[in-house]
Amino acid sequence: MELFISTYPFGTISKEPLNLLDESGLKYVINPLHRKLKPFELAELAAESDLLIAGTENLKMLLEKNKKIKMISRVGIGLDSVPLRYCRDNNIQVAYTPDAVTMAVAELTVGVMIAIIRKVLFADNELRNGLWTRPMGIRVGNSKIGIIGCGRIGTNVINLLSSFKPKEILVNDINDITAFIENMTIKNGINIRFASKEEIYNEADIISLHIPLTNNTKNIIDIKALSSLKKGAYLINLSRGGIINESDLLQWLKSEKAGGAAIDVFEEEPYAGPLLKMDNVILTQHMGSCSFDCRSRMEIEATKEVIRYFKGEKIINPVPIEEYDFQANTV
Repeated sequence: MELFISTYPFGTISKEPLNLLDESGLKYVINPLHRKLKPFELAELAAESDLLIAGTENLKMLLEKNKKIKMISRVGIGLDSVPLRYCRDNNIQVAYTPDAVTMAVAELTVGVMIAIIRKVLFADNELRNGLWTRPMGIRVGNSKIGIIGCGRIGTNVINLLSSFKPKEILVNDINDITAFIENMTIKNGINIRFASKEEIYNEADIISLHIPLTNNTKNIIDIKALSSLKKGAYLINLSRGGIINESDLLQWLKSEKAGGAAIDVFEEEPYAGPLLKMDNVILTQHMGSCSFDCRSRMEIEATKEVIRYFKGEKIINPVPIEEYDFQANTV
């Protein structure tokens, strides 16, 4: 069997994934372009591979071309780039690393949230250009915060925010999160309640998105949703590009109604679009998982899963069946 490692970087923070592969005897090739691969590039480079350690690359073209792929090990948690229905129909096993990434993304979410609402980058840019206006901003503890998506990351963002004692946290999820809300109320003494997306759009000072990209969530934040946000609201997205319509976001950011946004994920990456010219948005490089410890853990866990498969052992973190069903019903 031959393994292709499409994700980049890989094995630079910790050599353990490479050491594990060398010890296993599994032949492997690492992404030679040292950047995120486009679908046609991945389809060419991994055309003869049996196994894949993948990042966020779109795998559809590869799987259409390469009928030898037997197992995919995803470095991370997002599955929108993996055609799960095709994998299920063609007996391709899929593993992921759902726990490794959680706290890195949650912490960065809170970090960029504070940075944008307190205009940190705006002040930094002013100072570098000889200005000193000391811009005013809002405070987490004096805000109503909306969290859309209460999975691993969303719930940990709420946990982190609870120490700031915000006015209220409005939460929305497709699952029943009554028990979580009750527990957070008792445990942390915060004012938290379930709300519809429309309520969150209308009432929240800060909205943070933590949902997967599906046909149902693509462009869910469009000009209609953005127009319903309260004046001065802030929007945070560290989940997936494509959930926010980028041209609509640009239009909203240019309006007097917008507070600002912090965006880590884009439809096309690396991003080089017109949002770069706006000074009321923080743009980062799909780096929610990019802490040394979390990135290392993700790579090690993904590598161990591939080696288990190579040795004929049972993988430990297979993508659960509900993810297959969810994607099949939405894509």
